[in-house]
Amino acid sequence: MSDNEQQQWLTLSITHKKVTYEFSFPEDATVTDLFNEIEASLDVPVANQKIIAPKTPLLKAPFKNPDMPLTDLKGKPLTLMGSPAAEIQQVQDMAERVAKRNAARMAQRSKARQPITRRKPEESQYTFLQVKPLAGLPNPERSQKLLMRLKEDPGIRAAMLKHKYTVGLLTEMEPLSYTQETHEGTSRILGLNRNKGEVIELRLRTDAYDGYRDYKTIRKTLCHELAHNIHGPHDRNFWDLCHQIEREVDAADWKSGGHTIGETSRYTVSGTGDDEEDYPEDFGGWTGGEFVLGGTKTGNPSAGMSRREVLAQAALERQRKQVETERKVMEEQRRQTPPGDESK
Repeated sequence: MSDNEQQQWLTLSITHKKVTYEFSFPEDATVTDLFNEIEASLDVPVANQKIIAPKTPLLKAPFKNPDMPLTDLKGKPLTLMGSPAAEIQQVQDMAERVAKRNAARMAQRSKARQPITRRKPEESQYTFLQVKPLAGLPNPERSQKLLMRLKEDPGIRAAMLKHKYTVGLLTEMEPLSYTQETHEGTSRILGLNRNKGEVIELRLRTDAYDGYRDYKTIRKTLCHELAHNIHGPHDRNFWDLCHQIEREVDAADWKSGGHTIGETSRYTVSGTGDDEEDYPEDFGGWTGGEFVLGGTKTGNPSAGMSRREVLAQAALERQRKQVETERKVMEEQRRQTPPGDESK
């Protein structure tokens, strides 16, 4: 007699999703063998299987007794609970898709709840219609950023809206083209207003092109040039409007403590704000129809300068006088030397 004929077999009926399956096992098989066979046949992972049998504790992995003989279940109707691996993966995929859609929907709702900042139509009209750095100079992106900062400055925006100023183009000035050196010193034009607001040019850079000037100084230059939208000559009406714009800009700037410039053609800017860039400072006044730094012929030329700048200016003045003295001595010697004796 063969081994198969001698070995006793046991058949269990298991119902899963209203379908009854019959499994045959040797009589010495255990509950572990049953769960492994179910996974292999029905694709239900062992970890997901639960078997309900009358008068028997719920069977599920990990088992209290993995060697429990299947003969204990003989003749009992068994019900399998659990989903095949493919169905589980489908459910997981569907859950992920639902979660993503819910997250996107919540983000869209949150965005919709946020207040939308819409500028008034007049704010789009009374502003700088174009902002553009000067082509051909280094770091144009930094100049663009600085010009945009001026355009979006709360004080500048408030002043332009109040006075209904529209400027066609805000751009930067080429420093060397607007710098003049004479025996009296160096004169620097800091700003220009062409055709009462068609174009405003601002001196953003230092003379050596290696840095940028103090932001508050540039902004005050812009206040000056905006006043030229209405008044050309530097008369009483111009200065009243210029100082009014300066006060309005300072008042609207929450970073500034605000101060009023005195009625003089020269001013000093401290530029000592912790939030400001470390730009070189400029000092000077307005002359003629433009905003000019230096070159004033009246008053104290060192007014508002730091001690270091005063000493530097004094040293330059001494050097200039020394060169002038040497030139005069050489001319006097040349006049006193008879013709033809220069080589002796």
